Amino acid sequence: MIESKLDGKSEDVLSDNILKLREIFPEVFEESKIDFEKLELLLGENVDTGDERYNFTWPGKTDAIRESQKQSTGTLRPCVEESKDWDSTQNLYIEGDNLEVLKLLQKSYYGKVKCIYIDPPYNTGNDIIYKNDYKDNLKNYLEITGQTSKIKGDRESNGIKLSTNVESDGRFHSNWLNMMYPRLKLARNLLSNDGCVVLAIDHYELNNLIDICDEIFGEENKLGIITVVHKPEGRQHAKFFSASNEYMLVYSKNKNFVEFNKVVLSDNKLKEFKERDDMGRFKWKNFIRGDTTKNKKPKAFYPIYVSDDLTEITLNENDNYIKVLPIDNKGKERAWIVLPNRFNDKLSNNEIKAEIDKNTGKLNIFYKIREQQVLTTHWVDKKYNATANGTNVLKKLMGEKVFDFPKSIYLVEDILRIISSKNSIILDLFSGSGTTAHSVMDMNNKYDYNQKFIMVQLPYPSNNESEAFKAGYRNICEIGKERIRRAGDMIVEESGNSDLDIGFKVFKLDSSNLEKWDPDFDNLEQTLLSSQDNIKSDRCDLDLVYEVMLKYGLDLTLPVEKIDLSDNLVYSVGFGALLICLDDNITSDIAGDIIELQKDSEVTRVVFKDNGFASDSDKTNIKETLRTNGIEEFITI
Repeated sequence: MIESKLDGKSEDVLSDNILKLREIFPEVFEESKIDFEKLELLLGENVDTGDERYNFTWPGKTDAIRESQKQSTGTLRPCVEESKDWDSTQNLYIEGDNLEVLKLLQKSYYGKVKCIYIDPPYNTGNDIIYKNDYKDNLKNYLEITGQTSKIKGDRESNGIKLSTNVESDGRFHSNWLNMMYPRLKLARNLLSNDGCVVLAIDHYELNNLIDICDEIFGEENKLGIITVVHKPEGRQHAKFFSASNEYMLVYSKNKNFVEFNKVVLSDNKLKEFKERDDMGRFKWKNFIRGDTTKNKKPKAFYPIYVSDDLTEITLNENDNYIKVLPIDNKGKERAWIVLPNRFNDKLSNNEIKAEIDKNTGKLNIFYKIREQQVLTTHWVDKKYNATANGTNVLKKLMGEKVFDFPKSIYLVEDILRIISSKNSIILDLFSGSGTTAHSVMDMNNKYDYNQKFIMVQLPYPSNNESEAFKAGYRNICEIGKERIRRAGDMIVEESGNSDLDIGFKVFKLDSSNLEKWDPDFDNLEQTLLSSQDNIKSDRCDLDLVYEVMLKYGLDLTLPVEKIDLSDNLVYSVGFGALLICLDDNITSDIAGDIIELQKDSEVTRVVFKDNGFASDSDKTNIKETLRTNGIEEFITI
């Protein structure tokens, strides 16, 4: 039987990478250390040994890389009272610093996310910068948000205001890069092999963002840089050019596995496609090219023959048919849209028709032009307007303007339509007002999808003078959660789709629930005394159940059922896949109760508190009884 102990730490990304390297190049390891001379020899000409080489660096990059490799001892505490449809929903809303949250999600969601949407601070000089404390990022976050009761020196903490990144700072761009790099590094791990990351950005950090994405994802996995006209009238108060567009960078984890969906994005330049056949929607367009004459395209100037009743069309000469040449209404010789061989292809596919103009009596040839999947990198549709379909949509939903510069829900929806699939997990690391969650629910309703969302947001406080604060929203997370609640209710009310998942489970980043997993190095004696009770006094069983799930690598949306046994309380995760008992003074009698449970479910592993057994012999007997009945994993915390 396997007996193991959870150590309370998140996935060890650095060790995993070293293990992968060992599998590929075992001969470069000497006493668990890497011999770089051997590695260079094996890599041959792929090693750049010159004094001058292309390199993208900045002050703090080394620390940023190391930060992405650190493990976290934090946890995500369930908040049932702020959630919606807790028992049934597959969606998550997580409050916390996204860097620490990403570390905690590594085990549970590694390689499972189809699309990660990132709309980070744009670094205009007024945006919030998530400054990393490379000594203890979790402690730094708890102090920032006022969750620590004491800070060094017994000073009471009411929260530390996050700062903006002003241009007068000597490391204006470096601060932003140090914030983004470790988050992107960890985000890539969560992508499925066919997954993509989409990053919204303006011109301030566009070049730097491209450079770090090229480094993290590989330049070969850059799928496109999309220009989005989101504010046609331009930004106000511009001294020179007034920006009317932003950008979306799209990178894949591995483009060899990516296949875009065949979707149609509407375009204001095209008229509405009103007709439909088995191939989709289309419209008829005149077969004559108005911009090309016979002299320029002589091979595209040829006669078409049409029967008197307009039912027969051919290129074969027929004296009984009407001869039609590409001559425009002004009598100028033009060219047909395509050469004769392509004309016959269209004709055989029923994409050509003849029609007489009722006003002029002229016989015209038309061809079908279809709605096409032309994914250009210039998006100009008015539905992407951030004011009309971002600010105004949110204001109408919430009753007042509670958030600045929300994205158009249709912009997010269209990029997801291209990238994601019916059952995808969508992750937003800077979820803001909840536009991505709104878009996912709207897509699920429109296209009969079953996508799940994970929203992550720092609970940054609202300005005391803002409309959001006056309306009772004390931080961004309160706005986002309420927006998702209202948007979901509105979609169900308007569609009548009662099967739609419009709920979300709320989790909040915090320190570990166990004293021994969260030692106070300034007071080790007190930590050792506290660890005898193990669970912190202000935490409940459910807190620890979800921490075990998180540290063990289980999906946080799995069902958790509370089961009363004869003398003990057990939590069943995933219909019995994992059983957790957090009781004290557990005797060997519990083994028989668990075996009874196994008859109705596939119990494969059990978790107990290390100090929860009545005696060492009880622990040994329980372990042996479970082993002989096919339960091979015995875990203690």
